[in-house]
Amino acid sequence: MDSIARAETQDTLSPGLTSAEVAERIARGEVNRTSKDGGRTFGQILRANLLTRFNAIVGALFVLVMIFGAPQDGLFGLVILVNSLIGIVQELRAKQVLGRLAVLGQEPVRVRRDGAETAIAPTDVVLGEVVLLGTGDRIPVDGVLDEATALEVDESLLTGESDPVVKVVGDTVKSGSFVVSGGGAFTATAVGDGSYAAQLVQEASRFSMAKSELQTGINKFLGYITWLILPVGVLLAISQLNAADSFAKAVVGSVAGVVPMIPEGLVLMTSIAFTVGVLRLGRRRTMVQELPAVEVLARVDVLCLDKTGTLTDATMDLKELRVLSGDEQGARDAVGALIAAEPRPNPTMQAIARGVPGDPGWTVTDSVAFSSARKWSGASFAGQGSWVMGAADVLLSTEDAHRAGADELASQGLRVLVLGKVGDLNDFEHAEAVALVVLAQRIRPEAEQTLRYFAEQGVAIKVISGDNAASVGAVAAGLGIPGAQDPVDARTLPTDRAELAEVMETHSVFGRVSPQQKREFVAALQSKGHVVAMTGDGVNDVLALKDADLGVAMGSGSGATRSVAKVVLMDDSFASLPHVVAEGRRVLNNVERVANLFLTKTFYSVALALLIGVAGLPFPFLPRHVTLIGALTIGIPGFLLALAPNTERARPGFVPRVLRFAVPAGLACAAATFGSYWLAYNNPGSDLTANQSTATLALFLTSLWALALVARPWTWLRAGLVLLMVAGFALVTAVPWSRDQFQLNFANPGDDLVALGIAVGMAALLTLVLWLERWLGRRSQVASRV
Repeated sequence: MDSIARAETQDTLSPGLTSAEVAERIARGEVNRTSKDGGRTFGQILRANLLTRFNAIVGALFVLVMIFGAPQDGLFGLVILVNSLIGIVQELRAKQVLGRLAVLGQEPVRVRRDGAETAIAPTDVVLGEVVLLGTGDRIPVDGVLDEATALEVDESLLTGESDPVVKVVGDTVKSGSFVVSGGGAFTATAVGDGSYAAQLVQEASRFSMAKSELQTGINKFLGYITWLILPVGVLLAISQLNAADSFAKAVVGSVAGVVPMIPEGLVLMTSIAFTVGVLRLGRRRTMVQELPAVEVLARVDVLCLDKTGTLTDATMDLKELRVLSGDEQGARDAVGALIAAEPRPNPTMQAIARGVPGDPGWTVTDSVAFSSARKWSGASFAGQGSWVMGAADVLLSTEDAHRAGADELASQGLRVLVLGKVGDLNDFEHAEAVALVVLAQRIRPEAEQTLRYFAEQGVAIKVISGDNAASVGAVAAGLGIPGAQDPVDARTLPTDRAELAEVMETHSVFGRVSPQQKREFVAALQSKGHVVAMTGDGVNDVLALKDADLGVAMGSGSGATRSVAKVVLMDDSFASLPHVVAEGRRVLNNVERVANLFLTKTFYSVALALLIGVAGLPFPFLPRHVTLIGALTIGIPGFLLALAPNTERARPGFVPRVLRFAVPAGLACAAATFGSYWLAYNNPGSDLTANQSTATLALFLTSLWALALVARPWTWLRAGLVLLMVAGFALVTAVPWSRDQFQLNFANPGDDLVALGIAVGMAALLTLVLWLERWLGRRSQVASRV
């Protein structure tokens, strides 16, 4: 029995600290509270939103305009204030809301104080505290074991080793590890910043902006743009010094050309979209551990479900105690004694206890606690022999006559355990079947509708469970999961990852899956290019949740699963997942729309600056013109589109897809603007103000059409948004005060009509180019499939 942890007892159990001792330690700061809360402080939030690269560039340009130009040309400087203010307010609000959710997500810690057991928050554990442990508990601080009863600890998050570690009295335990089976108590030797929890808990609860495909793509754009601004800005500045009447006009013209190259709102809109997504999910009692997890939600194409706690309710009901040999009362007494021998009965044991009440009072001489790896528990009793209870396919051989009966019950979707008698707990494989313990599982009422949603959305379902394969298949078949009629016993699966991946592709239901296999399942699916989400609520799901692209834990699950998951369903509702996926799609698709708009502006600004620089003309805009067009065709509509409903399916290829739109759209806007401005400039009867107004009209119209294309598929709301921007421009040009403030003068109707015609022509050409791109893309996809 060396390989199995045994109960270790002490003559005297520690009564724990007294209330006075706890108060003294708190006063000395010897409490499990870290110097940082895992998020950014108010000062860090201010610095992060104010002291940015783009704020520095825009701020410098603003100062130049204030020195050499008119105050109206400094309107773009408001972007710094507005962007920073929105970012600060959103992050502070997120910090507040998510902080409340994080508190809700904390698992209470059981401690012994004044000789009695009590539950406290993890942050209230003090140095020298006697902390009690049970199956599924997360160890909150470091310490030394005083008591151990069949205690096995998963230290995979610390060491990377997935095998549970047997712990005995005197061994050390560290925060960040989890109890797999058994129980015990330890004295805290390191708390707060002095323990592993100072790092691991912060990392688990931090709402960070980790890398993602979306953010990586945006960072690529920003890197390219940074390198473009300098040479194009220098060329533009030189041309303006040669073409302008004065140095002041040259500076203002150069600033007007450089400012629109900076997609200052793109990062902000992305952050806002992520944050709003997290807050919306928070209102649905869904806690998101990382902001980019919202994006991953939209990309998931395989959802791995743990049957128990996800498809079925965590609670079960004892349906039948089918006695196979001996008398019924003897079987009931044995079951009651085994349950009483468990220090912390799991939900299965609790369900059996409700149907087989009463402890016969047998004296335990030896015990083995249940673990998901063994799939059985047992105990030896003075004068009553040794008894085991667990999975039929583990305790009974294939030749055992009672094995077929257990399998038949399992094929009906019932949970079946065997009560057996053994000569010694080491000899559990030769158990003599005494009774079958039959449990009925409760199907979650929302499961069928939720699964139907995922099927309609093209998300493959993989049901992965430690239960009997036939039982899992019966439950899955009842819920209409494709392939459920052909369940796979995971013990027969190949260990080679490539071979395993092939089986995972062709089957959907797997039983008798070990915790390590769940992790291998995730890796195998990822090797096939799938984006994998994994749900779970037990300690045996921790490794798979940690490795999945998106780990989803149930709020009532173990502290272990809630710590490593990226998303926690606080109300345990599987029906929340469609809302989670929909929110991810909304964020991802809307950020792409916004990126199209901002990068269209960048590309037309660069192209126009190059054309003006080579032609040696005065720049066609004042900064105020750029601000007006940017607000009406990018800023205002971009903000609204970033938060609008959007249920389109996510597609890979964010960067090339944005470039395929933004480059031709930017070139079309630049060509229409330069063409209209060139013709107006060469009209001897026109002055610079009228020429700039003509260029403003051409750019507004082509940019507006780009906005209309980005807003597709059109709805009444999106069409109304475009029309509202048209009305805004018309209002600015119709009201004398605003027309003067923006220095617009449409004194040459002929030039303006030409600009209208050129803008319409370029809009038509842009539409044709984008249609050809899509047509060629579809042809290429068909050819690749053939």
